[in-house]
Amino acid sequence: MPPKHNILGILVSQTDYADATEQIIRAAQSRQPMAVTALAVHGVMEGVSDPEHKYRLNQFDLVCPDGQPVRWALNALHRCGLSDRVYGPTLTLRVCAAAAEAGVPIFLFGADEATLADLSESLVTQFKGLKIAGTKPSAFGKITEAEADALADEINRSGAGVCFVGLGCPRQEVFAYEMRDRINMPLIAVGAAFAFHAGRLAQAPPWMQRIGMEWFYRLVKEPRRLFHRYATTNPAYVAGVALQKIGWGRDPEDARKPGQPIRYG
Repeated sequence: MPPKHNILGILVSQTDYADATEQIIRAAQSRQPMAVTALAVHGVMEGVSDPEHKYRLNQFDLVCPDGQPVRWALNALHRCGLSDRVYGPTLTLRVCAAAAEAGVPIFLFGADEATLADLSESLVTQFKGLKIAGTKPSAFGKITEAEADALADEINRSGAGVCFVGLGCPRQEVFAYEMRDRINMPLIAVGAAFAFHAGRLAQAPPWMQRIGMEWFYRLVKEPRRLFHRYATTNPAYVAGVALQKIGWGRDPEDARKPGQPIRYG
C-alpha cells in the first residue's frame, strides 16, 4: 500500500489513479477485504470533528485525496509531489475499466433502484465486457445486525470482486469500516459518483475542478443543503492546514475507537 500522511489528524494516502486502481484490482482478484475511500475537504473535516470517525478513517487501507485542497495539503505539508487528485467519480470509471479488462465483476450498493438502473446501463455501455454481478438500493437508514449479515452474504455470494458504495459521506465510510471484515472484496466509498454517472447530478466543469472550486459549483446548485457545510468546513480546513504547516498539527492518535457499531444500509 502507498504511504499515508497526516492532514489534520487524518491519514491520507500518497497515491494516484494508476496506483489506486492497481491496488483495488489486485485485492479483487485475490478476494481480499479492503476499505477504500476518496476524501474531499468535507470528508476530512468529518473525521476532525468526531474522534470515533477519525479512528474509522485511519483504519482504511486506502484513503485517496479526492479534493484538490487535500492534494495541495499533501504536497505542501509532506512534499508528495502529486500532480492530480484521485477524484471518486473518476476513480470509479478507472476501476470499472480495469475490472472489465481483468474480468472482475462489480457490485453496486446505495442510492435507489432507478438510479442503480441508470448507473448500470451507463457503465456497461461505457465499458465493454463489464459484468455487474448485482445491485442493492440503500435502506436510507440504520439496519439491524441480522440485516447487515444478510447484506454481506448477498454481496459475497454475487460473484463480484469489487463493491462500490454510494451512501454519501460519512455513512459510506462507516459502512465500509464496519463491513470490511464481512465482505471479501474491496469496498470503495465513492460519494456522488452514482448520481453523476447515472445522469442525476451534473458535475462541475473541468476548469472549476482543476482550481479546486467544485464546491462552489455544487453550492450554487444546492444552496440550502450545502451552505452550512461549506461555510463552516472550508474556513476551518484552511486554518487547520495553515496551523499544521507552522507546526501546530493534530495527532492521528487522538482518535477514539468506536463503541457500538452503527449499521447503515
